[in-house]
Amino acid sequence: MTELIWEGKYDKDGKKVAPLHVALPFQTVETINESTKERQLAQDLFTTGRDPQWRNRLIWGDKKYVLPSLLEEFAGKVDLIYIDPPFATGQNFSFNMRVDGEEFTKEPSIIEQKAYRDTWGRGLDSYLQWFSEAVIFLQELLSERGSIFVHLDCNIGPYAKAAMDELFSRTFQTQVVWQRVTAHSDSRRFGINYDLILHYSKAPDFTWIVRHVAHSEDYVESHYTQVNEEGRKFRWDNATAAGSGPARYFFGKLLEPPPGTHWRWSQERIDDLGASGRIALTSKGKPQYKRFLDEMPGKVIQAVWTDIAPVNSQALEDTGFDTQKPEALLERIIKASSNEGDLVLDCFVGSGTTAVVAAKLNRRWIACDLGRFAIHTTRKRLLGPLNVKPFVVQNLGKYERQLWQKAEFDLGTDLTREDLTLNPFPTWKGTSGSPSHSGKGPGIRSDTPASPSHPGKGPGVRSADLRYRHFILELYHAQSVSGYVWLHGVKAGRMVHVGAVDAPISPGDVSQIAAEFKRAVGTGKDAPITNGVDVLGWDFAFELNEVSKQQAAQANINMRFVRIPREVLEKKAVEQGDIRFFELAALSVDMAQKGRVITLKLTDFVIPPDDVPEDVRKAITHWEQWIDYWAVDWNNRSDTFHNEWQDYRTRQKRDLQKQVAHTYEQPGQYIIVVKVIDILGNDTTKTLKVTVV
Repeated sequence: MTELIWEGKYDKDGKKVAPLHVALPFQTVETINESTKERQLAQDLFTTGRDPQWRNRLIWGDKKYVLPSLLEEFAGKVDLIYIDPPFATGQNFSFNMRVDGEEFTKEPSIIEQKAYRDTWGRGLDSYLQWFSEAVIFLQELLSERGSIFVHLDCNIGPYAKAAMDELFSRTFQTQVVWQRVTAHSDSRRFGINYDLILHYSKAPDFTWIVRHVAHSEDYVESHYTQVNEEGRKFRWDNATAAGSGPARYFFGKLLEPPPGTHWRWSQERIDDLGASGRIALTSKGKPQYKRFLDEMPGKVIQAVWTDIAPVNSQALEDTGFDTQKPEALLERIIKASSNEGDLVLDCFVGSGTTAVVAAKLNRRWIACDLGRFAIHTTRKRLLGPLNVKPFVVQNLGKYERQLWQKAEFDLGTDLTREDLTLNPFPTWKGTSGSPSHSGKGPGIRSDTPASPSHPGKGPGVRSADLRYRHFILELYHAQSVSGYVWLHGVKAGRMVHVGAVDAPISPGDVSQIAAEFKRAVGTGKDAPITNGVDVLGWDFAFELNEVSKQQAAQANINMRFVRIPREVLEKKAVEQGDIRFFELAALSVDMAQKGRVITLKLTDFVIPPDDVPEDVRKAITHWEQWIDYWAVDWNNRSDTFHNEWQDYRTRQKRDLQKQVAHTYEQPGQYIIVVKVIDILGNDTTKTLKVTVV
């Protein structure tokens, strides 16, 4: 077999390069559409050591981490995979947002841009490397009767097919041609108005349900020309099929079938059809069969699809994604290649079409994507279909960061804080010099799960933690300071705390930061010169923004909470200076209580403007226009956010409900968590406490 070779497929020793294979545990960050009863049952099953009931899964993360992490639980268990990876050099990750009827284009986030750069960074070579690494994992996930469909364009399709042929050997089934637009104007060639969908199976014996499409009006008019007394259209068809067979009796006369054919039915069936008027003899004495149009399932679907229109801007299912695929396309694929209850996977889910259609067709599903807005769009769409089953939103969170920290900063030597003060930019693994000065950042490569990191401990702290903090401070354009436990740097006169990779910033952390800040005032070199502190963190406790700011204000400290972007983990984003830090948004909610009835009302939402396009900022005239979606967990148990009520904007419903009431059945103390997702796809939470008597 001829092999397709690309740069990066083999190392310098001629050994095929295997993809990064690290299994990380998933973190569930939200549960949606789960009733109180279902929630309690799942908790009971978990605490007794039994497997909880199945939950469909929406996962935010890079497929290079997500796919190997799925293998432990789902290897050989996925019945159908559909992927629509980026395949054209002009494709991007932008989406259209609407603010009071005005439409704006949201540019791709840095992480989405980075993913695209990695995909095409070395042209076709890097794309094929990226593509084949994904398919290796997808093949392992497929069940023995499973199929994979890969949606591509005509430019990259032939190369991807060669890579697929190598991995799937002889199980190529077909190449579907989908006419995505009726016409495309190309002045120097025939118009390219189609995409390709490659279908492979895991094994020769795979799930396949023959699908039909209704006959065209022209076909019906030309073939079903007769009508019986009941008004049913029919045609006379021949009574034979290919292959030899015996003679049969028709109306008492023994007739031989024509050479090379046989009569379609048994003698008993022929007698029944004759008695009911479904068989008659022609003037020449040949049997013919009355075939009714309403009994025909239609024409068997072929490999050229011209009957499924793309999603246009007026379609009810339109979400604003430029590359959104129509539900009819996924419905055809899912119905043909899976049964109810089967498991469907899409690791480039985009606007969520695969998950939505799988849910409607009663399939289990796992949907993954790198884009935050893609996850939010999918979540909203899944709330639309009636009776959609509960699902969870997950990510790899702290485990991915732990892996990154160990791979990049745990160099096997323990350094003191003084060591790093003298040499603030040690040689990073695989690089040299400062990330900003050398133009080189950390690479990600490890086959060993990372160990947890810990908050600052002063001199003698683990070298991995110190190196990590100095790296973050450099990206934040802050200078390191020494002699403190909770204060790690200074920027423009403001002290800086760098949160650990494996724990959210908590009110307890804020107390420690504030206490150390007060002790440090007026102590000499590296002492605070303003009352400002920037707290950098990967995650933040639900109640942190408001409660901790009040706590800091009481200590006369101006405290800002700044999210460390996930882009920090990506080498190319660091190399190209694509790291931007953003302050958390702030949400205000009024709570009123009357007996056991609690009413919540959104009263304000302040979003830092740094990440907002200027044209969008100008269109915002009221704070509520920032909010796209909000949800409430009425009884949070300091675990996963359980979405028990939500309201959100759609194309048909642009107004947002700003008030909701809930009645508690039992007295007690409850923690209420409110989650808001803004028009940029970012989430903000607020925690409230209530006592019900």
